[in-house]
Amino acid sequence: MTQDPVVVRHPLVQHKLSLMRSKETPTALFRQLLREIGPLLLYEATRDLPLEEKEIETPICKTRAPMLSGKKLCLVPILRAGLGFVDAMLEVVPTARVGHIGLYRDPTTLAAVEYYLKLPEDIAQRLTILVDPMLATGNSATAAITRLKEFGAVPIKFVCLVAAPDGLALMRAEHPDVPIFTAAIDEKLNAHAYIVPGLGDAGDRLFGTK
Repeated sequence: MTQDPVVVRHPLVQHKLSLMRSKETPTALFRQLLREIGPLLLYEATRDLPLEEKEIETPICKTRAPMLSGKKLCLVPILRAGLGFVDAMLEVVPTARVGHIGLYRDPTTLAAVEYYLKLPEDIAQRLTILVDPMLATGNSATAAITRLKEFGAVPIKFVCLVAAPDGLALMRAEHPDVPIFTAAIDEKLNAHAYIVPGLGDAGDRLFGTK
């Protein structure tokens, strides 16, 4: 079933994203803001995790308290920009495993080309959260999800900072079962397939490269 993307409109998320959009924001601050936004987006993406009551003993008495049940998590960043999310997300879910998938966009065809893939052996027993700051054409995200499904990853959720209508449409067509969580849906792609207004190349801004 196709689901509408979840746009996280929390004021803290929107404020931090606006700072990240500014071309005046230096690399160190951009990196810090991405670390700060990541857990807030993860919070929304994990809102429906199942709970079960277990007996614990407080310093006062025994009681039954809600604790997580069901599948554990696996975070999978799309290299390289997706790495900016991982450390801060792991502070929220330290027991999560981390996989990596390396993809680059062919400058001529804009197709996603895989150059690296390493996933936990038990990924099929985990909820997989794929992360990448930008959903532009959607080619990288859909290619990554296809590969994850080949390894039995179900369910999968996708978390990004900014999405373009083109990427959302491709995700809807190829992977309608994957929920999308984003901080913004921007206007369009330009002739070079960059999101407008966007925030530029997230990887370059994160790592200080050009």
